[in-house]
Amino acid sequence: MEWLVVSNIVLWIGFVAMVLVNLALARQIGVLYERVAPAGALMLNQKLKVGAPAPELALATLDGHQAKVGGAGRGRSQLLFFLSPDCPICNELTPALKSAARAESDWVELLLVSDGEEQDHAGYVKRKELAGFPYAVSEVAGKAFGVSKLPYGVLIDEHGTIASMGIINSREHLDSLFEAKERKVASIQDYMSKREAVHYVEADKA
Repeated sequence: MEWLVVSNIVLWIGFVAMVLVNLALARQIGVLYERVAPAGALMLNQKLKVGAPAPELALATLDGHQAKVGGAGRGRSQLLFFLSPDCPICNELTPALKSAARAESDWVELLLVSDGEEQDHAGYVKRKELAGFPYAVSEVAGKAFGVSKLPYGVLIDEHGTIASMGIINSREHLDSLFEAKERKVASIQDYMSKREAVHYVEADKA
């Protein structure tokens, strides 16, 4: 009988110890998640800044229409996605790009921008099934927005202001442009830096 009581006590002690260990692990996982939070699109733009008015352009599209870039009073946001037919990452991202554009179509419109007149842009649009989105070939647009690496995204809000921008290497990077606009920050990196600074200030006060 005494051994039964002792074994029960030992089991309860072990159970409580396991609960405490799990709580400690959960806390450490939370800290680790904050430190390695998903990275947003890297801006790398020496010409334009978030919060500045976007360059206003009128670009001819492959289907014979004209796409207006920037300007106030649009009513909807605009995502400029700079890509190229010979860009491997661009090719991999097109399914995610189309999916995101359709999912967010109630508030943002997608404009694909490329350059290089000698490339087979029409064939590229057909192969990647991009006919549902305006596609402009313009070297001027890339220069106006300071694009130096592809693929690159620029999100312009409904007031014609640059809301977010950066190199897009994954769906996560693409979503970070929308997230940055929603949180009204320059980038997700900027948001995480501010959170970390607040965390340290609060820790110092405590």
